[in-house]
Amino acid sequence: MKDVEARLTLVGAGPGDPDLITLKAIKALESADVVLYDALANEALLEYAPQTSLKIYVGKSAGMHFRQQKEINRMIINYASTFGHVVRLKGGDPYVFGRGHEELEYAHKHGIPTTYVPGISSAMAVPGLGGIPLTKRGINESFWVVTGTLKDQSTGKDLYFAAQSSATVVVLMGLKKLPEIVGIFKKYRGEDEPISLIQNGSKTNERSITGDLSTILSLQEEAGLGAPAIILIGKVVRERELMKKVQKEINWVK
Repeated sequence: MKDVEARLTLVGAGPGDPDLITLKAIKALESADVVLYDALANEALLEYAPQTSLKIYVGKSAGMHFRQQKEINRMIINYASTFGHVVRLKGGDPYVFGRGHEELEYAHKHGIPTTYVPGISSAMAVPGLGGIPLTKRGINESFWVVTGTLKDQSTGKDLYFAAQSSATVVVLMGLKKLPEIVGIFKKYRGEDEPISLIQNGSKTNERSITGDLSTILSLQEEAGLGAPAIILIGKVVRERELMKKVQKEINWVK
C-alpha cells in the first residue's frame, strides 16, 4: 500500500467547453486520487483522471445544492487524508464566485497543502465567444462582474452601483432575478440599454437572446432560457452584430 500524501488542488474547469482547459489543470487531473466535481464542470474532463481514481459528484447549481458547502469541506479533508491527492474541479475559475478560497482556508486549517490552478471564467470567455467584447475603446472603460443572488437569496447592493456606472456589467447567477435586475438598470440607464442572455456558454447546446431592457423580459418568456446563464448589460452588446456579419460572409464563401 502506497504512502498517502494528503493534498488538495483547486482546479478551474473553464466555462464548459472541455477544450478550454489549461495544461496545468490536465496535469493535476492526471495525478488525482480523488476528483470532487461540480455541476458546471464538464464531465468529459474526468477522462484525464486515472481510471483507478474516485470521481465524486458534489454538484452545486442555481437552486440545487446536492451537497452543502460544509459537507464538501469535510469530504476534502477525509478523502485527502485517506487517499492522497484530491482535485476539486470547479466550473469557471475557483476564485470567481466559486467558493474556492473558502475550501483552501478549510484545508489549510486542517494542515492539508493546497495548490490553485486558475480556470477561464465564464464571465469573460462567454461574452467574447458570443462576439461581445467586454471592453472597446470609445464605448466603455471598464467592466463589472457581479452576482445576481447573495447567500440569503437577496439582491446585492453592488448591482445598484454597477447600474449607475457606464461599465459593461456581467451578472452571474441572476437569471431568476431578471425582472428585478432589469428594473434596476432601467432606472439608471433607460429602456434602450442593450442586454444579452447566454445559456450554457461555450458548450454545444449554447442558447442566447439579445435585446434591450424594454424587450428582454418578453424575449426571455418566449425563449425560456434556463440556468446556467450569464446576463450581459452594456453598449458593447451591440458589437455582436459584427459577428453575425462575419458568420454570413463565412457561410457565403463556403
